Amino acid sequence: MKRIHLLPIAYCLLMATGILPSSINAQDENRVARLVPSADRVVVALGSQVPFSVNAVDSSGSQVDAAIRVVAPRNSLRLSDGFVEGLSQGEFEITATLVVGAGSESAPISISVPVIVEWPPIEDLKLASRHQKLFVSTTIQHDILAQHSDGSQRPDPQVSWKSSDPLIATVDGFGNVTGISSGHVTIEASFEGVSASLSYEVEAVPQITLTLRGGPTEARTGDVIHFQAVITDMTGEVRTDIPVNWSHSYTATDGMLGVAATGQINHQGSYVADIPGIHTITATAGAVSARHSFQAKSRGVVQELELVGQGAENWYRTTDLWAFEGLDGRDYVITGSKVSGGYAFFYDVTDPTAPVKYDSIQVDARTVNDVKASPDGRYAVLSREGATNRRNGLVIVDMAIPSEPRVATVYENGITGGVHNMFADDDYLYALSDGDKYVIIDMTDIYKPEYVSEYNHPDSRIHDVWIANGLAFSSEWGTGVVVVDVGNGRWGGSPQNPVYVSSYPTPSGATHAAFPYYSEVTGKTYLFLGDEIMNRSGLAWAGYPRSMGSYAEQYNPATGVGGIPLVTRGYIQIIDFTDPENPEMVARYEVPEFGTHNMWVEDDVLYQAYYEGGVRMVDVSGELMGNLYTQGREISVFKSATPTGYTPNATMVWGVQPFKGHVFFADTNSGLWSVKMLPKARPVSQ
Repeated sequence: MKRIHLLPIAYCLLMATGILPSSINAQDENRVARLVPSADRVVVALGSQVPFSVNAVDSSGSQVDAAIRVVAPRNSLRLSDGFVEGLSQGEFEITATLVVGAGSESAPISISVPVIVEWPPIEDLKLASRHQKLFVSTTIQHDILAQHSDGSQRPDPQVSWKSSDPLIATVDGFGNVTGISSGHVTIEASFEGVSASLSYEVEAVPQITLTLRGGPTEARTGDVIHFQAVITDMTGEVRTDIPVNWSHSYTATDGMLGVAATGQINHQGSYVADIPGIHTITATAGAVSARHSFQAKSRGVVQELELVGQGAENWYRTTDLWAFEGLDGRDYVITGSKVSGGYAFFYDVTDPTAPVKYDSIQVDARTVNDVKASPDGRYAVLSREGATNRRNGLVIVDMAIPSEPRVATVYENGITGGVHNMFADDDYLYALSDGDKYVIIDMTDIYKPEYVSEYNHPDSRIHDVWIANGLAFSSEWGTGVVVVDVGNGRWGGSPQNPVYVSSYPTPSGATHAAFPYYSEVTGKTYLFLGDEIMNRSGLAWAGYPRSMGSYAEQYNPATGVGGIPLVTRGYIQIIDFTDPENPEMVARYEVPEFGTHNMWVEDDVLYQAYYEGGVRMVDVSGELMGNLYTQGREISVFKSATPTGYTPNATMVWGVQPFKGHVFFADTNSGLWSVKMLPKARPVSQ
């Protein structure tokens, strides 16, 4: 039988990676005439598996024992020996390539097989409204929940709506029901042969008055304003059963003509202004209405940014960084490297204006994607992917003498599949294993670390994990963020016994990083979830043409090709996580034409590595709602392009961390940087 190597598309780059056989049989390789898939087209239901294989055959059709690499989009399909599983709905491709030996001059044979991942059938439809009553001349919205047999939810089902008597109440294609006259009516929703209904006794609206409360005369863009519509009948009773519809309008001030979205209001009457100008909020209940106007002024948070120092690099691609205070009281930064021989580098940044690279450690790996140091500065840890012995794991570094880092041990137990990311606490280390789970390791003795436990969320791929207040927030692509009690105790969890708390899938299906943040002003806990989408497929600008050079090659001055920057998309999705069991998406930070990577939130500032968009500092003070980008909440932006970079003149910020009044960040094309936000200039007194 031939050998099939089933590998996911690599993290961060849409290209195949992995450990190939140590030797290739050139004789068998040369006999291969073509690759033959078990099916020319694969159809699989979401969450299900179907058989799939690829055979190498010679010119007579006989099978040949040859190595074949088979890859597919990591977030959409899962490949295992003899099967393909659908992870997200849509149309995709499996690519199979004959592995050729080193020095081979022949182009490898390759085939592509289309894969259609279909939704499973709908089993249940649930219809709900926030209102129990319907009155004449009022409109109420309906929510629809379409569930598959496994309990998963169909996003945005295209529901058909029907009113049993349009003379009593009408319903539009979005589930908005409007009372027309008094009487009985049933509203029905149907989707893929499954139906649900609600009935109402439509009543005439009593004689009422409506008062609007909570409106200021002036506010800043980005401030969330809570309006309250108070309905009172002729007896003086406050009526909470009569639906209220909210709307808003805008009057442009000088220089604000031609704007797009001006603000956002929700069904509870909370409003946020995106741009300066006169904003008017209107509440309507039947035939009565009330309105309030206020002026929104610019948030005015922009601060000048100063370049402080740089640890320039152009012979390897820099990955993540970690800044910390060493046991000797000096300040240090560790950086990793990508496809660069397994190096991690150590900088002394006590003087941020002149970072000094004073040491390096080379490990058996193609890539050191992640680096971390424990909060107490006692140890550091380096991740490993692509080790020559295929065992990967991680390297623990003794930082007792920070100026002389030395390897304490190589840890592999349970994590030989490759470690992409980690999180280091003083006593425990949380390390990813092959994008499938995270393993918890006791770090009491860094020379004898011990396996404690692990958490593997069912049918999910993991990219990152972050620990805060005894909760583990793992970013798991299409599954979204998964929250596990690993020591908080509220749900009975501990490092020895991780207990699932909740999960939240994001609309993009590309959850890459998570950062929890407690807002002291609002008393809310916000969860910042970052996408990672390494393409711009389907958008007006899809990226640089391939003919301009390889994405993976360094710029070649002789030919003028290579080094073309990557293209990305995606944004930060902000979840109100105050109640971990009932999270709610409330806001986003989305910069057009760029994609997010790693982030940090501290002192009401979001520090965001936005790949080609540079490093960006964003005001996240107060309550959050809407798109922070359009609200003027950006404080500073710095793009780290340099003509001497690995890819010249191309910004590609990987990770960022505020540390002791400075902002350190790593650019994959140009190394370590240090910048500082300058205080806002005070107005001159008259």
